[in-house]
Amino acid sequence: MEIVIQKFGGTSVKDVAARKQALVHVKYAVDHGKKVVVLVSAFREPGASYTTDGLLNLVHNNQSRLSKRELDMLVSVGKIVSATVFTEQACEAGLDATALTGSEAGIVTDDEFQNAKILNVDPTPIKKMFKKTNVVVVAGFQGATKDGEITTIGRGGSDVSAAVLGMALNAELVDIFTDVSGIMTADPQLVKRARCLKSISYDELANLAHNGARVIHPRAVEVAKQANLSMRIRATYQQPEELGTIVGERNPHIFHYRTVTGITNQNNLTQFSVSTENLTSGQIFQLMAAQNLSIDFINISTDSVVFNLPQMDTWLAEKTLATAHANYRMVSDCAKVAIVGAGITGTPGITARIVNTLAKHHIDILQSTDSYTTIWVLIHKTDLTAALNSLHDEFLQSHQFTLTQQ
Repeated sequence: MEIVIQKFGGTSVKDVAARKQALVHVKYAVDHGKKVVVLVSAFREPGASYTTDGLLNLVHNNQSRLSKRELDMLVSVGKIVSATVFTEQACEAGLDATALTGSEAGIVTDDEFQNAKILNVDPTPIKKMFKKTNVVVVAGFQGATKDGEITTIGRGGSDVSAAVLGMALNAELVDIFTDVSGIMTADPQLVKRARCLKSISYDELANLAHNGARVIHPRAVEVAKQANLSMRIRATYQQPEELGTIVGERNPHIFHYRTVTGITNQNNLTQFSVSTENLTSGQIFQLMAAQNLSIDFINISTDSVVFNLPQMDTWLAEKTLATAHANYRMVSDCAKVAIVGAGITGTPGITARIVNTLAKHHIDILQSTDSYTTIWVLIHKTDLTAALNSLHDEFLQSHQFTLTQQ
């Protein structure tokens, strides 16, 4: 039995027309002899009460008196509505389909409500369904504890559900359908010359996802890598024969490998520079941890600690540091740019090219760091568009973009 997983995001199932286009891909797979597991997110129809945001608005959203367990009960409804409506339309289109909740599909999680981790997936329920049907539609984003309490897996949970089901069912392929034609070299809304990549490695995609690319959840990529799953990122509006971006291990037959794969960004950050005159580095980190503040982009020197926080956490960090009589400076409205590529490792001069390119456009670098496959720079948010376009022109507008295979 050849099984494929197809995950459709909220925009891919938002209305009848969108679901009709999604079903083109489902029918194509069935017509080619596949059994199909379809993962669906909640609808994203503006103003509808059954979207995730619409359901939360019914209970005053952030001001709700409900526990996290009860909120999971509520928001899971949106995915169940989406799964059953998709199944109805699939049956109308002549497909033999049935719907399951995340729990019914065998997804078992821990009890960290609203951000649960998947502990185990029992493939038996879906395999049993496949004895009498070709398509199983599963409500994404959700599962249940071993005691049967409904949980949600957090934002991006449908991607993770698709990957773990692919692993449990030994799927031939996992297709992640979005509203873009694949993984782009940069955000096409900010970089007009951004282009779609034909292929990308697990590590490169995980780095892009961790650093702001919102096409897929990074945990889903990590699961796919562990299971060595074949994965594609595609647009629902594409024809079934179009491949999108193929995700997998680095191809050993590629004789010219690009240095930089893509450039991504995270916005609305605040940079803190905290003197170690009154507090040690360890004490500064303990203060942040005690407030559940997850700091990022950390640089430590002999006289200061520099780190970043999301802008929404700035007030709490300020209050915490002031109470501890820390001497600190901060820079608001920052953006972090990540230059990602497997070819960065062992290639001299990449940092020099980044620095020179930004200097040529009079863009200040507030902070920088690097790893084997990624170089990060922190800049003022007002410089973001210019920085992305200039770096994209420097690294991704030449022959480096195209992969030539033997």
